[in-house]
Amino acid sequence: MKTNFRKQVSILLSFILVLSCSQLMGAENINFRKKKKVKTQQVIDTLKYNVYKGKIKNKETGEPLIFANISVNESNVATVSNSDGEFLLKIAKSLDKKTLTVTHIGFKNKEFAISDLKPRKNVFELESAIIPLNEINIYPHDPLFLVRSILHKVAENYTLDPNMMKGFYRETIKKNRTYVALSEAVVNINKSGYKQMRDDQVQIFKGRKSQNVKKMDTLLFKLQGGPNTTLLLDVIKNPYNLLSGDFIENYDYTFKNITKLNDKIHYVIEFKQKEGIDLPLYYGLFYIDANNLALSSAKFSLNMENEYEVSRMFIRKKPSGVKVTPLSADYIVNYQEKDGKWYFTYARGEIKFKCNWKRKLFNSKFSVMTEMAITDRSDVEPTRFKGKERFKLNQVMADEIGSFSDKNFWGASNTIEPDQSIETAIRKLKRKGK
Repeated sequence: MKTNFRKQVSILLSFILVLSCSQLMGAENINFRKKKKVKTQQVIDTLKYNVYKGKIKNKETGEPLIFANISVNESNVATVSNSDGEFLLKIAKSLDKKTLTVTHIGFKNKEFAISDLKPRKNVFELESAIIPLNEINIYPHDPLFLVRSILHKVAENYTLDPNMMKGFYRETIKKNRTYVALSEAVVNINKSGYKQMRDDQVQIFKGRKSQNVKKMDTLLFKLQGGPNTTLLLDVIKNPYNLLSGDFIENYDYTFKNITKLNDKIHYVIEFKQKEGIDLPLYYGLFYIDANNLALSSAKFSLNMENEYEVSRMFIRKKPSGVKVTPLSADYIVNYQEKDGKWYFTYARGEIKFKCNWKRKLFNSKFSVMTEMAITDRSDVEPTRFKGKERFKLNQVMADEIGSFSDKNFWGASNTIEPDQSIETAIRKLKRKGK
């Protein structure tokens, strides 16, 4: 029971820590994969699609709204704003759609005419959603009942049919305040139905990476599983120890407040693990649609009090002479409704930890982050990826893709706009890799 429990907790985000055999190399000697790995590069053709950049803001405060969803109405084309509130959206000119909608938890939906947009410096301002009391029909006296209802209504609320999705995936490794590794990919996803026993599958369409080995300070971190691991954050498909019937009783639930998402009322349920449980569980918030009791978003973090067990969950391999201590593990997953069904749209995980070497005075702090946004979806029944076509859980994406190249690398694919800090890191790492 304990071994299985630990496996379920750690499967959300794992990485390998190994001693770098290239610790004496300079960044200029990084061994990138051969150019043939990026033979699918495509040059931007502005005759085929339009590109729009901008920022999402809180109208009252002017603050950026992070992880806001931007979607083209009557289509499956979408993207997500980054940690600076910035977004990049590419719309094919053949897609004859007139409007797009911006949504964010706690704010009113806002629709914009695509014809009014500029190529750059668009600013979308959202107003806070105020909920009149007469709109609230059910008061959640029993938050545990609401949480159980999420699982009971999976077949009713979430699609049971497989989907083919396209997504953008990014993973970063940061030492102290400096990015030392970046990997990005456009991926094809075979998303199985929510009652199917099949796992989701990932195929790398195209990707790029860069890393500064010298900055790794004799440690080379590798993030195992890549986009597969981020898909495991779909807690409806993979309830494990967060929502499964076996583990629901291990949490205390309280009603926190009521908010709006997609102009719909949502109950906000706070949860944390009960006292007396020796292994780490989670604490966080569930956002539950008040009308159909679907989970539309979850934000959660791992309880780090049991340092020994947390370390066993995340560290698969490490060199002797170094103590690795996880400091935090934070996650978010979002879903969006379309035609009465909810679909996985975004997930993000970040682990922070410190490394103490024997006989060294100072420690190093590292941060590992992964995120994925679904940028398109097809209702055509997908076919399963064959053996070599799919990316496996034991693979490391940085070992499978090529180096950073031209700025038009992504072509017509929608991507998550880089944060300012990541953008700076890309420029630095690209220079070092030449």
